Amino acid sequence: MHMYNEDTELIYPLRVTPAIRDLHGEAWRDAAQKAYKAGPEGHDAVVFVLAMARVNGCHNCNADSFRAMKGCTACAQDNVRRYKGGEKALIKQIEKAAKDLGEADE
Repeated sequence: MHMYNEDTELIYPLRVTPAIRDLHGEAWRDAAQKAYKAGPEGHDAVVFVLAMARVNGCHNCNADSFRAMKGCTACAQDNVRRYKGGEKALIKQIEKAAKDLGEADE
């Protein structure tokens, strides 16, 4: 389901991942690539989408918000680029999402 902007969806869309993949170092790039290659229903993709939905604040986005008007790609790029704690903190968010989904050991 799209909002006003064709690039805006209700939650972080996996299709945006190539646009944020190269914004940090090797660990980030590897995690993003692994999620993207897993496909929309793959374990790594689901974990990554949850982590990115949290990082990007998707739960606070609505059709009238500035973020929605910019679109998911620009929003994700801005948030990943500026994330407090950088790459290490982003990787921790992915690990937390995996743990929260009860799949940290897989």
